Amino acid sequence: MALTLYVDTARWRAHHKHVSEQFPGLVPVCKGNGYGFGHERLADEATRLGSDILAVGTTYEAARIKDWFGGDLLVLTPFRRGEEPVPLPDRVIRSVSSVDGVYGLVGARVVIEVMSSMKRHGVSEQDLPQLHAAIENVRLEGFAIHLPLDRTDGSDAVEEVIGWMDRLRAARLPLHTMFVSHLKAEELARLQQQFPQTRFRARIGTRLWLGDHDATEYRGAVLDVTPVSKGDRFGYRQQKAASDGWLVVVAGGTSHGVGLEAPKALHGVMPRAKGVARAGLATVNRNLAPFVWGGKQRWFAEPPHMQVSILFVPSDAPEPTVGEELVAHLRHTTTQFDRIVEV
Repeated sequence: MALTLYVDTARWRAHHKHVSEQFPGLVPVCKGNGYGFGHERLADEATRLGSDILAVGTTYEAARIKDWFGGDLLVLTPFRRGEEPVPLPDRVIRSVSSVDGVYGLVGARVVIEVMSSMKRHGVSEQDLPQLHAAIENVRLEGFAIHLPLDRTDGSDAVEEVIGWMDRLRAARLPLHTMFVSHLKAEELARLQQQFPQTRFRARIGTRLWLGDHDATEYRGAVLDVTPVSKGDRFGYRQQKAASDGWLVVVAGGTSHGVGLEAPKALHGVMPRAKGVARAGLATVNRNLAPFVWGGKQRWFAEPPHMQVSILFVPSDAPEPTVGEELVAHLRHTTTQFDRIVEV
């Protein structure tokens, strides 16, 4: 009995192919938990796509993935002096976001990140004159810009990249390759047309691996079903059942990532109102579970345990049976499944 990730492999790979055709020179991203699939699996899929380079989050990830992927590895976290040294092969490329970082990587292959409107990290326009001397002692693989997902001010992503291209060109820095993130296919095509001498390479993770939501599905197996009457006490905290129904023990708990949720940016009145409503219910121990039964998302009977969750299913719903599976709406980047089944 397990929390299972079901994958329609043919459909999933067809989506990979579609994205790679939209973004020539695509750089697949494999970081964190491998977008729910694991590093080894995504390294295999990147090889299947014919990728010559794979982007990873950290040097520690690069050290693990190097044995599963034979091409270049681009570490996205910028180098910092004083970081723990990790033995890596020459095919690893380091991101750098400061002039000092470039000086600290003598002889290394580097990609220099420029500061975008994300304002996360990157060299500034004022840093550019100092880069001439700094890049003499490294092997420059290109520049990179990481763009925001939303543009609430109405600004244009392409114009932001063009602005940096113009600054780099004015500073007489090499522009043979520019790595970009969060651009649409048509935006990338516009840039490539305007700067034919530069190769634009899109770093893509979520859209590549998780872009077709119907290609994957999590399901948790029902382990036990216990009838309860209104007022019956149950669980670790001996709460009372609010009405007649069933306590359903389903595979999937905190060790799987169930009950963990990343903060969301809410836009508009209705999403904010729903967020307030959920917060209010949580104060009286009413938390919606990710598991679906009888066409509805069900409530946790109590907070999820380490490997299982206990749900309350009211008596007006169908009675679950042991061995059935409940669809679970889980975030891939925070979920650890017990097994994967190819369908």
